[in-house]
Amino acid sequence: MSDLNKLTLIDGNEIPAVGFGVWQSKGDALITAIQCAIESGYRLIDTAAIYGNEAEVGDAIKMAGISRENLFVTTKLWNDRHDDVENAFNESLERLKCDYVDLYLIHWPVSGQGKFVDAWNSLIKLRDSGRVKSIGVSNFSLKQIHQLESATGVIPAVNQLQIHPFNQQRELVDWQRSKGIITQAWSPLGHGNENLLSDPGIEAIAKKHLKKPAQIILRWLYENKIVPLPKSGNPTRIKENIDIFNFRLSPQERLFMDELDRGFNVGNDPESFN
Repeated sequence: MSDLNKLTLIDGNEIPAVGFGVWQSKGDALITAIQCAIESGYRLIDTAAIYGNEAEVGDAIKMAGISRENLFVTTKLWNDRHDDVENAFNESLERLKCDYVDLYLIHWPVSGQGKFVDAWNSLIKLRDSGRVKSIGVSNFSLKQIHQLESATGVIPAVNQLQIHPFNQQRELVDWQRSKGIITQAWSPLGHGNENLLSDPGIEAIAKKHLKKPAQIILRWLYENKIVPLPKSGNPTRIKENIDIFNFRLSPQERLFMDELDRGFNVGNDPESFN
Protein backbone atom coordinates (compact mmCIF):
# COMPACT_ATOMS: atom_id res chain seq x y z
CA MET A 1 0.00 0.00 0.00
CA SER A 2 1.51 3.31 -1.07
CA ASP A 3 1.78 6.42 1.08
CA LEU A 4 -1.03 7.92 -0.98
CA ASN A 5 -3.38 5.32 0.50
CA LYS A 6 -2.95 6.46 4.08
CA LEU A 7 -4.78 8.94 6.29
CA THR A 8 -3.23 11.21 8.91
CA LEU A 9 -4.51 10.97 12.47
CA ILE A 10 -4.95 14.02 14.72
CA ASP A 11 -1.75 13.06 16.55
CA GLY A 12 0.26 13.18 13.31
CA ASN A 13 0.61 9.43 12.89
CA GLU A 14 -0.51 7.78 9.66
CA ILE A 15 -2.99 4.94 9.31
CA PRO A 16 -3.49 2.72 6.24
CA ALA A 17 -6.70 3.47 4.36
CA VAL A 18 -7.84 -0.19 4.43
CA GLY A 19 -7.30 -2.76 7.16
CA PHE A 20 -7.65 -6.50 7.63
CA GLY A 21 -10.11 -7.63 10.30
CA VAL A 22 -9.63 -10.92 12.16
CA TRP A 23 -12.79 -11.28 14.27
CA GLN A 24 -13.99 -14.90 14.58
CA SER A 25 -10.76 -16.21 13.04
CA LYS A 26 -8.25 -18.40 14.86
CA GLY A 27 -5.49 -20.96 14.50
CA ASP A 28 -3.42 -21.81 11.47
CA ALA A 29 -6.19 -20.63 9.15
CA LEU A 30 -5.87 -17.13 10.59
CA ILE A 31 -2.08 -17.11 10.25
CA THR A 32 -2.43 -18.18 6.62
CA ALA A 33 -5.06 -15.49 6.01
CA ILE A 34 -2.86 -12.76 7.51
CA GLN A 35 0.10 -13.92 5.43
CA CYS A 36 -2.09 -13.70 2.33
CA ALA A 37 -3.32 -10.26 3.40
CA ILE A 38 0.20 -8.90 3.88
CA GLU A 39 1.33 -10.35 0.55
CA SER A 40 -1.71 -8.66 -1.05
CA GLY A 41 -0.73 -5.26 0.33
CA TYR A 42 -2.56 -4.90 3.64
CA ARG A 43 -0.52 -3.23 6.34
CA LEU A 44 -3.18 -2.74 9.04
CA ILE A 45 -4.17 -5.77 11.14
CA ASP A 46 -7.10 -5.22 13.50
CA THR A 47 -7.57 -7.57 16.45
CA ALA A 48 -8.86 -7.38 20.06
CA ALA A 49 -8.32 -9.13 23.36
CA ILE A 50 -11.84 -10.58 23.26
CA TYR A 51 -11.21 -12.17 19.85
CA GLY A 52 -8.90 -14.66 21.50
CA ASN A 53 -6.46 -14.58 18.59
CA GLU A 54 -3.78 -12.04 19.50
CA ALA A 55 -1.23 -14.86 19.77
CA GLU A 56 -1.89 -15.98 16.19
CA VAL A 57 -1.69 -12.38 15.01
CA GLY A 58 1.68 -12.10 16.77
CA ASP A 59 2.91 -15.29 15.11
CA ALA A 60 1.79 -14.04 11.70
CA ILE A 61 3.60 -10.73 12.24
CA LYS A 62 6.82 -12.58 13.08
CA MET A 63 6.43 -14.65 9.92
CA ALA A 64 5.44 -11.70 7.69
CA GLY A 65 8.82 -11.14 6.09
CA ILE A 66 8.55 -7.36 6.48
CA SER A 67 9.67 -5.15 9.33
CA ARG A 68 7.36 -4.46 12.26
CA GLU A 69 7.64 -0.73 11.53
CA ASN A 70 5.89 -1.29 8.20
CA LEU A 71 2.83 -2.83 9.85
CA PHE A 72 0.04 -1.09 11.73
CA VAL A 73 -1.30 -3.26 14.57
CA THR A 74 -4.51 -2.47 16.44
CA THR A 75 -5.89 -4.21 19.49
CA LYS A 76 -8.60 -3.36 22.00
CA LEU A 77 -9.33 -3.27 25.72
CA TRP A 78 -12.25 -5.51 26.68
CA ASN A 79 -15.16 -4.47 28.87
CA ASP A 80 -14.12 -6.20 32.09
CA ARG A 81 -10.68 -4.52 32.22
CA HIS A 82 -11.57 -0.82 32.34
CA ASP A 83 -10.11 -0.62 35.84
CA ASP A 84 -7.08 -2.78 35.00
CA VAL A 85 -5.81 -1.24 31.78
CA GLU A 86 -2.07 -1.53 32.42
CA ASN A 87 -2.22 -5.29 33.05
CA ALA A 88 -4.67 -5.89 30.21
CA PHE A 89 -2.44 -4.01 27.79
CA ASN A 90 0.70 -5.84 28.93
CA GLU A 91 -1.07 -9.16 28.41
CA SER A 92 -2.05 -8.12 24.88
CA LEU A 93 1.52 -7.06 24.12
CA GLU A 94 2.84 -10.39 25.36
CA ARG A 95 0.39 -12.35 23.21
CA LEU A 96 1.16 -10.16 20.19
CA LYS A 97 4.91 -10.56 20.81
CA CYS A 98 5.32 -6.84 20.16
CA ASP A 99 7.04 -4.00 22.00
CA TYR A 100 4.26 -1.58 21.10
CA VAL A 101 0.97 -1.33 19.24
CA ASP A 102 0.11 1.34 16.73
CA LEU A 103 -3.46 1.82 17.95
CA TYR A 104 -5.14 0.81 21.22
CA LEU A 105 -8.91 1.18 21.51
CA ILE A 106 -11.49 0.96 24.29
CA HIS A 107 -13.68 -1.71 22.71
CA TRP A 108 -17.01 -0.58 24.22
CA PRO A 109 -17.88 2.27 26.60
CA VAL A 110 -19.98 0.03 28.90
CA SER A 111 -21.74 3.06 30.35
CA GLY A 112 -23.35 1.08 33.16
CA GLN A 113 -19.93 0.52 34.74
CA GLY A 114 -19.10 4.22 34.63
CA LYS A 115 -15.39 3.47 34.14
CA PHE A 116 -14.64 4.40 30.55
CA VAL A 117 -13.29 7.86 31.42
CA ASP A 118 -10.85 6.29 33.89
CA ALA A 119 -9.89 3.77 31.21
CA TRP A 120 -9.30 6.64 28.79
CA ASN A 121 -6.96 8.31 31.26
CA SER A 122 -5.00 5.07 31.40
CA LEU A 123 -4.80 4.93 27.60
CA ILE A 124 -3.42 8.47 27.58
CA LYS A 125 -0.68 7.34 29.95
CA LEU A 126 0.11 4.36 27.71
CA ARG A 127 0.38 6.68 24.71
CA ASP A 128 2.66 9.03 26.64
CA SER A 129 4.86 6.06 27.58
CA GLY A 130 5.48 5.28 23.90
CA ARG A 131 4.10 1.75 24.07
CA VAL A 132 1.05 2.88 22.13
CA LYS A 133 1.44 5.21 19.16
CA SER A 134 -2.21 6.31 18.94
CA ILE A 135 -5.29 5.83 21.10
CA GLY A 136 -8.95 5.70 20.28
CA VAL A 137 -12.30 4.12 20.96
CA SER A 138 -14.76 1.73 19.39
CA ASN A 139 -18.55 1.87 19.42
CA PHE A 140 -18.69 5.22 21.25
CA SER A 141 -21.56 7.65 20.80
CA LEU A 142 -21.13 11.40 20.32
CA LYS A 143 -22.21 11.97 23.93
CA GLN A 144 -19.57 9.55 25.20
CA ILE A 145 -16.80 11.16 23.14
CA HIS A 146 -17.82 14.52 24.58
CA GLN A 147 -17.48 12.99 28.06
CA LEU A 148 -13.91 11.90 27.29
CA GLU A 149 -12.96 15.30 25.96
CA SER A 150 -14.61 17.16 28.83
CA ALA A 151 -12.84 15.06 31.46
CA THR A 152 -9.38 14.85 29.88
CA GLY A 153 -9.07 17.41 27.09
CA VAL A 154 -8.08 14.57 24.76
CA ILE A 155 -10.28 13.31 21.93
CA PRO A 156 -9.80 9.89 20.33
CA ALA A 157 -7.76 9.62 17.15
CA VAL A 158 -10.19 6.93 15.95
CA ASN A 159 -13.72 5.75 16.63
CA GLN A 160 -14.43 2.33 15.16
CA LEU A 161 -18.10 1.90 14.27
CA GLN A 162 -20.39 -0.44 12.39
CA ILE A 163 -20.56 1.41 9.07
CA HIS A 164 -21.79 0.17 5.70
CA PRO A 165 -24.18 1.55 3.07
CA PHE A 166 -27.25 0.30 4.95
CA ASN A 167 -26.01 1.78 8.26
CA GLN A 168 -24.12 5.01 7.68
CA GLN A 169 -24.41 6.82 11.06
CA ARG A 170 -23.88 9.99 9.06
CA GLU A 171 -24.37 12.56 11.83
CA LEU A 172 -21.68 10.99 14.02
CA VAL A 173 -19.31 10.30 11.11
CA ASP A 174 -19.64 13.87 9.80
CA TRP A 175 -18.99 15.30 13.26
CA GLN A 176 -15.92 13.11 13.69
CA ARG A 177 -14.61 14.19 10.31
CA SER A 178 -15.03 17.84 11.33
CA LYS A 179 -12.89 17.16 14.43
CA GLY A 180 -10.22 15.16 12.62
CA ILE A 181 -11.32 11.87 14.21
CA ILE A 182 -10.89 9.00 11.75
CA THR A 183 -13.85 6.64 11.47
CA GLN A 184 -13.06 2.96 10.99
CA ALA A 185 -15.77 0.63 9.71
CA TRP A 186 -16.26 -2.80 11.22
CA SER A 187 -18.52 -5.14 9.22
CA PRO A 188 -18.13 -2.78 6.24
CA LEU A 189 -19.85 -5.30 3.97
CA GLY A 190 -22.98 -5.44 6.09
CA HIS A 191 -22.07 -8.42 8.27
CA GLY A 192 -22.67 -10.67 5.28
CA ASN A 193 -26.09 -9.15 4.57
CA GLU A 194 -26.98 -10.70 1.23
CA ASN A 195 -29.38 -7.87 0.39
CA LEU A 196 -26.48 -5.42 0.49
CA LEU A 197 -24.05 -7.40 -1.65
CA SER A 198 -26.81 -8.30 -4.11
CA ASP A 199 -28.34 -4.84 -4.33
CA PRO A 200 -29.12 -4.30 -8.05
CA GLY A 201 -27.79 -0.73 -8.02
CA ILE A 202 -24.47 -1.77 -6.48
CA GLU A 203 -24.25 -4.70 -8.89
CA ALA A 204 -24.77 -2.31 -11.83
CA ILE A 205 -21.99 -0.01 -10.59
CA ALA A 206 -19.72 -3.01 -10.12
CA LYS A 207 -20.41 -4.23 -13.63
CA LYS A 208 -19.57 -0.81 -15.07
CA HIS A 209 -16.19 -0.76 -13.30
CA LEU A 210 -15.47 -4.47 -13.84
CA LYS A 211 -15.41 -4.94 -10.08
CA LYS A 212 -17.29 -6.94 -7.45
CA PRO A 213 -20.06 -5.37 -5.30
CA ALA A 214 -17.83 -5.65 -2.22
CA GLN A 215 -15.16 -3.59 -3.97
CA ILE A 216 -17.70 -0.87 -4.78
CA ILE A 217 -18.73 -0.68 -1.12
CA LEU A 218 -15.13 -0.55 0.10
CA ARG A 219 -14.24 2.09 -2.49
CA TRP A 220 -17.23 4.19 -1.39
CA LEU A 221 -15.98 4.04 2.21
CA TYR A 222 -12.45 4.92 1.11
CA GLU A 223 -13.68 7.93 -0.86
CA ASN A 224 -15.52 9.07 2.27
CA LYS A 225 -12.23 8.82 4.22
CA ILE A 226 -13.61 5.95 6.31
CA VAL A 227 -11.15 3.10 6.94
CA PRO A 228 -12.87 -0.24 6.22
CA LEU A 229 -11.81 -3.41 8.03
CA PRO A 230 -13.05 -6.28 5.85
CA LYS A 231 -12.40 -9.81 7.04
CA SER A 232 -12.11 -13.01 5.04
CA GLY A 233 -10.32 -16.31 5.03
CA ASN A 234 -10.74 -16.70 1.27
CA PRO A 235 -7.53 -15.75 -0.61
CA THR A 236 -9.44 -14.48 -3.64
CA ARG A 237 -11.66 -12.21 -1.55
CA ILE A 238 -8.72 -11.04 0.57
CA LYS A 239 -7.01 -9.85 -2.60
CA GLU A 240 -10.20 -8.35 -4.07
CA ASN A 241 -10.97 -6.38 -0.92
CA ILE A 242 -7.79 -4.32 -1.20
CA ASP A 243 -7.91 -3.96 -4.98
CA ILE A 244 -9.90 -0.73 -4.81
CA PHE A 245 -7.34 1.94 -5.68
CA ASN A 246 -7.42 1.73 -9.48
CA PHE A 247 -10.87 3.22 -10.13
CA ARG A 248 -13.07 6.05 -8.91
CA LEU A 249 -16.82 6.35 -8.33
CA SER A 250 -18.65 9.06 -10.21
CA PRO A 251 -20.57 11.75 -8.26
CA GLN A 252 -23.82 10.05 -9.29
CA GLU A 253 -22.59 6.67 -8.07
CA ARG A 254 -21.52 8.14 -4.74
CA LEU A 255 -24.90 9.81 -4.37
CA PHE A 256 -26.63 6.50 -5.04
CA MET A 257 -24.54 4.83 -2.34
CA ASP A 258 -25.23 7.69 0.08
CA GLU A 259 -28.97 7.18 -0.37
CA LEU A 260 -28.89 3.48 0.59
CA ASP A 261 -28.88 4.24 4.33
CA ARG A 262 -31.55 2.26 6.22
CA GLY A 263 -30.23 2.41 9.76
CA PHE A 264 -29.64 -1.36 9.55
CA ASN A 265 -27.52 -1.90 12.66
CA VAL A 266 -26.62 -5.45 13.66
CA GLY A 267 -24.60 -4.32 16.68
CA ASN A 268 -25.42 -3.16 20.19
CA ASP A 269 -26.43 0.31 21.35
CA PRO A 270 -23.35 1.98 22.92
CA GLU A 271 -25.57 3.86 25.35
CA SER A 272 -27.09 0.69 26.81
CA PHE A 273 -24.72 -2.21 26.05
CA ASN A 274 -23.29 -3.44 29.35
